[in-house]
Amino acid sequence: MSKADRFYAAACQIDMPNPTKRDEIASRVERMLEIIDYAVAGYEPFFDVRLVVFPEFAHAAPIYPTADELLERLAVPIPNEHTRRYHEKAKQSGIYIQTGTFLEKDRRWPGHVFNTTCLIGPDGILSKYRKVHTWTPWEVHTSPHDLTGYDEPIFPVADTEIGKIGTAICYDWLFPEAIRQLSLAGAELLIRVSAYMDPWGTAQPMDWWTMVNQVRAIENMAYVVAANQAASLKNYPPFSWPGGSMIVDYDGRIAAQAEPGAGERIVVGPIDMAALRRERQRRRGHHMLAHLRTEAYPAYGQSIYPAGGAVDGPITVEKNETSHRQACEALRHILRGRP
Repeated sequence: MSKADRFYAAACQIDMPNPTKRDEIASRVERMLEIIDYAVAGYEPFFDVRLVVFPEFAHAAPIYPTADELLERLAVPIPNEHTRRYHEKAKQSGIYIQTGTFLEKDRRWPGHVFNTTCLIGPDGILSKYRKVHTWTPWEVHTSPHDLTGYDEPIFPVADTEIGKIGTAICYDWLFPEAIRQLSLAGAELLIRVSAYMDPWGTAQPMDWWTMVNQVRAIENMAYVVAANQAASLKNYPPFSWPGGSMIVDYDGRIAAQAEPGAGERIVVGPIDMAALRRERQRRRGHHMLAHLRTEAYPAYGQSIYPAGGAVDGPITVEKNETSHRQACEALRHILRGRP
């Protein structure tokens, strides 16, 4: 078994004040580079940490109500000076870094802001994922689904030395269809970059965070590494963020989880790709990917949430509300048509 077949992943949660302008991002990157060193060097006597994951809004959150304000004050292009520093760290340490999200601007899509995370390895940026299921109505990021003519992979999977890695952001994980796209594109390890707030976080009686992470691991027979925001209420109002970052194996077993509660944490857990691949080849029962009866799901051929919502300009809260009403009407029409 090679070192790449079995390694440890670190899910890192943070608690820092939210930037109000882009020149405040660098200090956050500096702290996350320190955390990477803690994870990699601190645990080196015990095992090899090869993957380090950070949460959503690690660099900036959408604290302004319009895309124009976000673009003016917080959005950055990718690549940028910060991804360059992560690349240097990844090359120096021989690791892979799933960045927390950036608010991204792209000259190809003027006027739009994306909520974006990058997988960065020793050779540079390996994949860039833009949040598909934005948290409506409040998030005014643009989803690739909103853009007519979007021609980049919506659910990219990176083939790396440590395995095939797919990533999705926070609310995306409430949609099994989204994570299934990553798995059917070959992902063996699924990364959740998240800012999941109370009361849906890590506490009973709801604890959606833990439950959803386990279910996605089971139904896709894949590892899940999930990093959750852990900022206190004073740092990221109007919500508090409970952390609970975790590593889950392909049978839904929790290999490691940070104690729920705000604050910086590093939680590490094992990833055994050789075992996963053996199970995917061996199993005849409970092999949900192989047992998909795709022809039996005609409902997926019907549109519900409207595509192309950004065709006439950036996303706004009002547009999100309109799309939601249209989606509810489409859903009512579909449901009325059923016996």
